[in-house]
Amino acid sequence: MQEEIRKEWMFKLVGKETFTVGAAKTKATINIDAVSGFAYEYTLEINGKSLKKYMENRSKTTNTWVLSLGGTDYRVVLEKDTMDVWCNGQKMETAGEFVEDGTETHFSVGDHSCYIKAVSSGKRKEGIIHTLIVDDREIPEAVE
Repeated sequence: MQEEIRKEWMFKLVGKETFTVGAAKTKATINIDAVSGFAYEYTLEINGKSLKKYMENRSKTTNTWVLSLGGTDYRVVLEKDTMDVWCNGQKMETAGEFVEDGTETHFSVGDHSCYIKAVSSGKRKEGIIHTLIVDDREIPEAVE
């Protein structure tokens, strides 16, 4: 967890606070609403969507893998629309290559060679299947 915003003064009990998160500077807003008496409801919006909706949409547009290499934890995210690869919040240098059954996007994590293989599922509804390979072993996709 990383602290994204801190203000050292009194804040309104109700209202909204907008800030950015992550390397992509994604817009986030905390809404504070009075429910009854001294009870308040807090909601988090990311890019104008509820957190739940944002996460549902994000799971359709990205693939995420969580792995440990040499005692260090890594989170690898593929943005399917741009084919950008991120590792622990850093955009990775990648090299794309066409292979017999699809494409491979190569990159390195430390001294480990990695690639994401993209192959057609053969089914229109499923689309393209992305698989992360690190040091010649397949990494299972994270369930978020």
